[in-house]
Amino acid sequence: MNKKLKLSILLGTLTAIISAPNCALAQFWVSQGNIGFDTILTSIKSAIWQIFAVFVVVMFVIAGIAFMTAQGDPEKLKTARSAFIWGVVGIAVAIIGYSIVAIVQSAL
Repeated sequence: MNKKLKLSILLGTLTAIISAPNCALAQFWVSQGNIGFDTILTSIKSAIWQIFAVFVVVMFVIAGIAFMTAQGDPEKLKTARSAFIWGVVGIAVAIIGYSIVAIVQSAL
């Protein structure tokens, strides 16, 4: 099976597992009549943040495995180092994005 296909199946499964509590909470909010823009926005932010957290962990595990299997090969080490650096950059961008959303939400 193709590596990209395996990764997409894994990420899809993890996304479904992580977003299940948010779906259950959404049903509770609808039945209680407590649904509003702020509630929906908070639920979406929470779901996206959880999906991102799982994705980051998976990517760092993949980068770690790449480091361990490089066995001193400079090209493989370069690829693993690049994956790790882009993972750190992704975390920084996500934190900045989450902060911007929180600042705009509090300003409104």
